Amino acid sequence: HMARLIFDIETVGENFDELDEATQHSLTRWIKREAMDENEYKSQLDDVKNGLGFSPLTGQIVALGVYDLDRQQGVVYFQAPDKRLKEFVEDSITYKPMDEAEMLRSFWEGCLKYDEFVTFNGRAFDVPFLMVRSAVHGIKPTQDLMSNRYLNKQMRIKHIDLLDQLSFYGAVRRKGSLHLWCRAFGIDSPKESVCGDDVAPLFKKGRYEDIARYNAKDLFATAALYERWLAYLAE
Repeated sequence: HMARLIFDIETVGENFDELDEATQHSLTRWIKREAMDENEYKSQLDDVKNGLGFSPLTGQIVALGVYDLDRQQGVVYFQAPDKRLKEFVEDSITYKPMDEAEMLRSFWEGCLKYDEFVTFNGRAFDVPFLMVRSAVHGIKPTQDLMSNRYLNKQMRIKHIDLLDQLSFYGAVRRKGSLHLWCRAFGIDSPKESVCGDDVAPLFKKGRYEDIARYNAKDLFATAALYERWLAYLAE
């Protein structure tokens, strides 16, 4: 039976006000065209500023969690730039502070031990983000986690994106967030206490461990959702 790895990332954006003029212009020029009035312009500008973490061009990975389904053990790599934090262990998860380049190297190296990967929305978000950030740091991915979206066409390794599977490859219009899927299946949702939008403010406040623990909760929730999918919906 294949070795299975769940993974998930947390990201934060750069500070908009510190970006050069050309970059600010490039990110906001469409708003001027589309906004009907000053208020709409302001709210769309806020959206842009708060959304910089969703693109690897203006954001970076601050936590990267991996969870081995069969061993039921995981690691969360996380950035803690100005703190001298030591590695620690809690609930089957080892927490390792390191910079973004180190976490990407560790991730791709670890990937070589697995032939099945599980994510929630990983094909649309986590994997492209990981790949671009890796390239930025001059790091080459070791596994192809993007090709052949359809499970029955995946050959050497499998990447099961649960959002893709549960929405039948996007056939349904409302795909549902991880929180909604957890709620429907009675799984503890990581979004009860923290959600993706809280990551940047937490990072600013230096609450790095909180981000890392939230990332671990995402891993546990994805694992539980995968078990349901496997039991009742997988082919």
